[in-house]
Amino acid sequence: MKLIIIILICTALNMAAQDYGDLIFEDNFNRNDSSETKETLGNGWTSNSDKRAKGNKQLFLKDGALFISTHSEADHAAIAFHDCGFEDGTISMKVKFTNSKQAINFNIADFKEKSVWAGHLMALEVRPYRIGFKDLKTGSMNLTLREARKSGVLTHEQKKLLASKNKKIKNELALSQWHEVVATINGDELSCTVNGNYVGSFKSPGINHPKKATLRLIVSNDITVDDLKIWKKN
Repeated sequence: MKLIIIILICTALNMAAQDYGDLIFEDNFNRNDSSETKETLGNGWTSNSDKRAKGNKQLFLKDGALFISTHSEADHAAIAFHDCGFEDGTISMKVKFTNSKQAINFNIADFKEKSVWAGHLMALEVRPYRIGFKDLKTGSMNLTLREARKSGVLTHEQKKLLASKNKKIKNELALSQWHEVVATINGDELSCTVNGNYVGSFKSPGINHPKKATLRLIVSNDITVDDLKIWKKN
């Protein structure tokens, strides 16, 4: 009897943990790529290929998944954009790494926020060996701090402040296998689970920005992603 009660409690807790809110977007990428030279993802996706890669294709639909690859002529990492539209919410996707140098950033932006460079608010950086949490709004993409860093005039206090806006947690992922990464934003906290296992969280004021308008998948080399979902809590 006690065992049954424990199982029921664990099940209820697990169901509560999966209550991400309303599902507002999903894409399984299970469709054909209709052009060998032009990006034809559809479903609301755009990219920076025209502006930063001389129009060369960087987003590919392959075998029911999305392959992102920065072109050799690009002057910036490849980015796939999609509307996000929540204050608190959750983003999940499957990622597959083939070597230890690969990385993908779940980057959240609000292009109307003028205190930061290019709308940067926060990011979850996923690597085969590490998860990185970043408050960009009050950290490295804050215009005042960014200009001071570029000019080489950061004060000791500013350097300490920037150091406090990042958190890195070791997390080993097998190569050539799918891994489900879930990023949840709740107030000033960004948390992450991988393959259903809690990795960690990070609290910082910039995470509590009221409007997470755009999701950017930023890839400096190449990576494959699939089954992307976005939930809105509020």
